[in-house]
Amino acid sequence: MSIKAVGPLKVGIVGTGYAANKRAEALKSDPRTELLVVTGNTPEKMQEFCQTFAVEAVDSWTRLVNLAELDLIFICTINRDCGAIATSAILAGKHVVVEYPLALDFKVAAEIIQLAAQRQKLLHVEHMEIIGGLHQAIKQHLPQIGKVFYARYATISSQHPVKRSWKYHRAMFGFPLAAALSRIHRLTDLFGTVNTVACQNRYWDLANSDYFTACLCNAQLNFSNGVVAEVTYGKGDIFWHSHRTLEIYGEKGTILFTGEKGTLRVEQNEMKIPVTPRRGLFAKDTAMVLDYLFDEQPLYIQPQASLYALQVATAAHESSSLGKTIYLN
Repeated sequence: MSIKAVGPLKVGIVGTGYAANKRAEALKSDPRTELLVVTGNTPEKMQEFCQTFAVEAVDSWTRLVNLAELDLIFICTINRDCGAIATSAILAGKHVVVEYPLALDFKVAAEIIQLAAQRQKLLHVEHMEIIGGLHQAIKQHLPQIGKVFYARYATISSQHPVKRSWKYHRAMFGFPLAAALSRIHRLTDLFGTVNTVACQNRYWDLANSDYFTACLCNAQLNFSNGVVAEVTYGKGDIFWHSHRTLEIYGEKGTILFTGEKGTLRVEQNEMKIPVTPRRGLFAKDTAMVLDYLFDEQPLYIQPQASLYALQVATAAHESSSLGKTIYLN
């Protein structure tokens, strides 16, 4: 489909957190856009956002997405609401950029993708891990370790104290591997389709509340190409040490990452893997969206790729609930 834009795009943002601020910085510095309005859940943060970026406030996302003058909506808000906002924005005739996940429900996400195609509107689900230096370094060095047979990806975040926020609320945050979808998407981008998923998930709850103080989710993914991968995501006050590690084992060598520091080991040889810093990814992603809308330059990801990762995350949720392995085929 051709949706080439003409003239500066009028933009609105739903959200006032870190991602929304980074989007606003990128939009304000690009002459192809005019950032006009914002809405959020916290009046104080919304006022600060408006002062920082010289934009107007709107009291609800339903009003914002229906503003006739807007062409493009950036959705940077709580996971639970993203699907409903994206649907409403597309129905209102807007292009949409949303931070993953598109929706917490796989079927809802699939319907939104279909709706965007029918209405000939851009739907871009951000997955900046794919254009980040770490992922690009992995892809560059992966052929050197031969046929991959095992991978392990773990992210643990220690938090003391835990603030009562949407990121620690079951419904607002969602199932951990859907909410933190980039963990699964990084693996599906590297290794392809998944045959089976087995998952365990645990919360440490606040008494008489939907809020939790910690969670730990672990899933084993068996890929169609024979790779077995483990993905672990945990956060909260039950942990006393934060770390992020990614290990990929091939028949000729191993790729190891601790944070952004990478090592390639092939037989008896070992070398450091240089990684481009993460800084600037929001600006890069935003520029690529505008390049697509104005010049029809291809985007680095299609929404179907994010949808497939969400399908795997949904299978993990089902596995943890039922206590059995889920077959995706």
